[in-house]
Amino acid sequence: MFVRGLSGFIGSVELDNVEVGEIIVRLAVVVPSYRVTSHILDVLAGIGPEVERIYVIDDACPDNSGDLVRKKCKDKRVSVIRHETNQGVGGAVVTGYRAALADGMDVIVKVDGDGQMDPSLIETIARPVLNGEADYAKGNRFDSLENLFAMPKIRIFGNAVLSLWSKISSGYWSITDPTNGFTAIHRKALTAIHLDKLRKTYFFESDLLFRLNITNAVVVDVPMEAVYGEEKSNLKIGKVLVEFPWRHTVNLWKRVFYKYYLREWSVASIELPLGFGFTVFGAWFGIARYLEASEAGRATTAGQVTLSAVALILGVQLLLSFLSYDVQSEPRVPRQKR
Repeated sequence: MFVRGLSGFIGSVELDNVEVGEIIVRLAVVVPSYRVTSHILDVLAGIGPEVERIYVIDDACPDNSGDLVRKKCKDKRVSVIRHETNQGVGGAVVTGYRAALADGMDVIVKVDGDGQMDPSLIETIARPVLNGEADYAKGNRFDSLENLFAMPKIRIFGNAVLSLWSKISSGYWSITDPTNGFTAIHRKALTAIHLDKLRKTYFFESDLLFRLNITNAVVVDVPMEAVYGEEKSNLKIGKVLVEFPWRHTVNLWKRVFYKYYLREWSVASIELPLGFGFTVFGAWFGIARYLEASEAGRATTAGQVTLSAVALILGVQLLLSFLSYDVQSEPRVPRQKR
């Protein structure tokens, strides 16, 4: 249980210590569970007293992790919810979100059950949301070079590529490590998005960023260290290579349409189509005239080269201007303060 006064975050306190004018913030944790029986009990044991409720979502786990928690975990804060069919990590987290919202929780932290996330960092991850500085906070393993080099090389490369894709599609240009699952979200941000539309696969975190941007929610990174032990990830590289590029492309066009044409118009709404049109025309015209001149055995004229170059330069400048506007348009005022 936390109290937030007018000046911000105070800390965990008992209810009878709360004074008039201070806001009680109820903190919950969601733990999706699938093939994590070797680690989940340790994860639950490491969750501190600042957390009021813990929701373990057994996503039709073949190892019956939910039954293990019911039998071995004596923590009264823990509730186990079991899916009859596997819904994926996103589906499990959404189930936990719904349960936390129904119980009146204000801030919900998602912690994986595989031991890669240190439960003692829950308060650290949640603090920007508890303070009212953000609607959604997420861990960032890329903040420190020492931590970065401790990460497996394939993960460094994969996360770097995914970070670039996510910046473009979500509009959160200051956010890195988008697939990091150590997150905290405010109930006002959750109720503003359509939970049923969130992807249930490992694209869940990236899709959530896109939908948060559509609602103008503030998102921040929180530096953290990654823990790599003997656990095995259920993520399949093949699925990422097929799903992620397509989904990021779809989300990009949706976001641009929603923010720059459906909801409101700005100078960026004009710069994007003009920039795209000039760039395509300049490239097409230049290539076409070059091929035409080559077939005829002559050089392209100075006028043709100039027209192509001017169109390309103008188009690129307009696209860069749109990009700059998009970067500056990242949400700044948290929904919970509106």
